[in-house]
Amino acid sequence: MSLNRVQLIGNVGKDPDVRYLDNGVAVAAFSLATTEKGYTLANGTQVPERTEWHNIVLWRGWAEMAEKYLHKGDKVYIEGKIRTRSYDDQNGIKRYVVEIYGEYMEMFLPRATAQPQSVVSNTQPVQSSQTSVSSEGLPF
Repeated sequence: MSLNRVQLIGNVGKDPDVRYLDNGVAVAAFSLATTEKGYTLANGTQVPERTEWHNIVLWRGWAEMAEKYLHKGDKVYIEGKIRTRSYDDQNGIKRYVVEIYGEYMEMFLPRATAQPQSVVSNTQPVQSSQTSVSSEGLPF
């Protein structure tokens, strides 16, 4: 048995880049920053805060939600799995990309900008006709 699960809470690094495949399926991609607070060791050594950047990919309904409601700086919870893909760059060098394929998302929007309760809430998960997004059978 094995498990590939990721849970992240962070800030959107850029507005989602959403594209639609030939069959109408939406795909959103954006960066997410998670930051660990800095601290001081017992001997007085300062350990600075550390920010990790994650490449997020959302499919179908979640991608459409991200297109409508997510913007740079927004706080969001993403749950999904890690995927690694490779490609050859312009010089023929093989490059690797690690992505988080989101299967669930919850947005933490300020009350002043929140949409009606049935769509987005500070405490309730995002409502969608899809409860899980699978990338099986897709071209990448």
